[in-house]
Parts: sequence; structure tokens; C-alpha cells
Amino acid sequence: MNLIAYYSNKEVQRILLEKSKNREITAQFNESFGKRPDMLQFENDISEMVKKGATSFHMSEEHWSNPLLLKPGMSKRELDELRIGWDLILDIDGPIELSKITAYLLLEALEFNDVKSYTIKFSGNKGFHIAIPFKAFPKKINNIKTKDLFPEGPRIIIAYLKEIIKKELSERIKNKEPFSLVDIDTILISNRHMFRAPYSYHEKSGLISIPIKKEDILNFNKESAKPENVKFNVPFLSDCKKEEASSLIMQAFDWNQKNIKKEEKQEIRIHDDFSEKISSEFFPDSIKKGLQGLKDGKKRFLFVLLNFLKYLNYDYDEIKKIVEEWNKKNDEPLKEGYVNSQLLWHKRQKRILPPNFTNKLYYMDIGINVSEREMKFKNPVNFAIRMFKLKHH
Repeated sequence: MNLIAYYSNKEVQRILLEKSKNREITAQFNESFGKRPDMLQFENDISEMVKKGATSFHMSEEHWSNPLLLKPGMSKRELDELRIGWDLILDIDGPIELSKITAYLLLEALEFNDVKSYTIKFSGNKGFHIAIPFKAFPKKINNIKTKDLFPEGPRIIIAYLKEIIKKELSERIKNKEPFSLVDIDTILISNRHMFRAPYSYHEKSGLISIPIKKEDILNFNKESAKPENVKFNVPFLSDCKKEEASSLIMQAFDWNQKNIKKEEKQEIRIHDDFSEKISSEFFPDSIKKGLQGLKDGKKRFLFVLLNFLKYLNYDYDEIKKIVEEWNKKNDEPLKEGYVNSQLLWHKRQKRILPPNFTNKLYYMDIGINVSEREMKFKNPVNFAIRMFKLKHH
């Protein structure tokens, strides 16, 4: 494909520049990303970057007073001072047919919560991005400025929406654990997290990330996302009614306070009194395999690893050392800034169990096979603790 010709299209340039206002922007150069922080100031910046090898553009969910002041390792206070808002981006990831159903049900759930000003786009490969502008949220929640509720705000709202649609999604795709097959990503939401910009090229599929209408989701055909078929008649992240998502965020936060998954509650009770650190000899083979380095799914495995090690009573410095050694073994290591932000985030959180072995998105889909023996224990933490107790008790 002639990317220079595509990105020279004035409509593509206009939309990219318009949507990039107050956002951090980075360009992708096939497998690697450009410098950060960066931003777009003129339409001509786009074609010039493409001439230098840029293939796609990614933008931050957060809005910044000055994106160029961002730097790695900033404290929450520094980020809060610089952040002026954030958009809610629901990132649906899974096989395309399941993603269609999930996206449609999410839009129904948003409408049920009085949110009408959502927009949606095809991610460019298998999933969809649903967006709600920051203007739709109230200025404060529980006396905290909403702009400062990142990334926990989006994480809580997404968990709430997943709970709303779980039963119907389960029935539609005929699976009791629908989010083991298709998911709405929360783990990748972190400070300075980015998503593919609208009308941006997708390197793996050769398709364009195009906005679509709700009525077209279930019958969406990738043919419409081929560069030669792209139309510019559907908006993305357009204007909205002020504070129309107030009910959504308040109900989500209320639900979050009252609800903890029964399964997690039971598991935490089982292991809460366990205080010994468990050495790697007792780790399940799936974790050992992931620790040897990965080609794909590195961010997902990092989420698994951080929760796994924290639950097995490793302290922050020990976890940091293990993660850094693991990252060096990856085909293309994760950016140091991303790894550090995840380490700091998890350091502040209460410990939670990593995803169960049945969750294909975190194991099978990233090339980690789980044995029948491991499946008997449901979760990597259960496996490690049981193996440890068998030897020592």
C-alpha cells in the first residue's frame, strides 16, 4: 500500500490533527514506536512523518495541558497536575465475530445508563474501540476531581459494564465464561496509555481503523476498512451533551464499592494467612515458560506476573528484578517507562489473583499452553501454594 498517498489525503490529515488536540501522539514505524512525548501541530507533520517511515498514529486517552512536558517516571501528583481530562475508551479484543456481539451489547448497556453520545470504530484488526468524551463526565466524583481518576475511573466503569452484559453475552456466544474468549481490556489502561487513532493504518491487517455506526456493527465487513474503500461520513469522539455520563460513572463507583467477585473473595480467604515466599521451583510450567520471554502478549503476561509474584509474597524490589530480567528475554522488550509505571501501579494496589488458567486471552492466545495438571488448580497461585505445601507439610 502507498501510505504516503493515503496519509496525504487532506481529510485524513484534518481528522488526525483535530482529534490529537491536547493529546500525546506517537507514530509507529512497523514494529517500533517513535519518540515520546510527541504531538501533532500541523497537518503537514503527518505526511512528513510518513515519509520518514511512520505507518500508523496512536493517541493518548488522557488530555494534557502540554503533552511535551511528559516524561518517564512522573509521580501521580505530577501527572494529575498536567492532566486536564481523559476519554473513556472501551477496547474490545477477541475474534471478530465475538467482538461484534460484545461491542453491540456494550452500546446497549451505555444507552441503558443514559449515555447516547458514544462513538465506535473498528480497531483495524479484530476488535473495536468505543469512545465517550471526557465532557460527558461530571467534574467531581466523591469530592475527587474526575480528571484525577485515571486509570482507576475507566477500569471501574469497564468492570461495571462487563458485569451488566456478562449474562446476555454468555447466552449469545454459548460460553459460561465469555470474557475468557473476548474481553474489554482494563489491564492495559495505565497512565499515558495509547490507542490507535481513527483512520490510522493497521500494520498486521493492512486495514484502516474506521469509525462505524451502531446499526452496522453486527454486519460489519472488513472490506469497508480497505484503504481504497474508506469513507469519512461517520464521526469518532465527537461532541456530546455535558455530563450525560454522570449516572454511568456514579453507578459504576457505587457498584465497585459493594461488589467483589465471589470467586476472588473465596480464593483470598483461602490464601490470606499464607505469608511465606514461594521459590520459582514451585511455579507452574506456564509461568516458567512465560518467564523465558515472549513474542506476543508481553503486556498481558506482565499483568499475570505482577499479580502472581505479589500474591506469593515477593517484595517490590524482588518483583522489579524478576520483571527486568524477564523483559530482557523478550523478542522486543517492553518500554522501560511502561514497565516502571506498571510496577508502581501494582505496588500501590491490594493484591489480587492473576487471571485463571481458563482465560485464554492471558495464556493460550499469547502462546502459553496450560497443561491438564495445571488446569486442576484453576489459578497459578493455587498451583504454587499447593506444590509448596505438599513438599513442606
